[in-house]
Amino acid sequence: MLKRQRIQACLGKNSYQESKCQAQIDALYECCNSFYARNGDEAKSVCCPQASLLRLKTKQRAEESSKR
Repeated sequence: MLKRQRIQACLGKNSYQESKCQAQIDALYECCNSFYARNGDEAKSVCCPQASLLRLKTKQRAEESSKR
């Protein structure tokens, strides 16, 4: 199963509560970071947010995690 499919399945199973699917989202973002590292920020993927948005989301998630 693809990472995005795992996220969709998790969200469906958990009434679309994103907080219950953090591990799957983290795995997708890690994969997307690798994709952009290999292919450059201008690369396109239907599964990944744009590189600049991905960096912002990754930073926000790290800040949220450090508050817990």
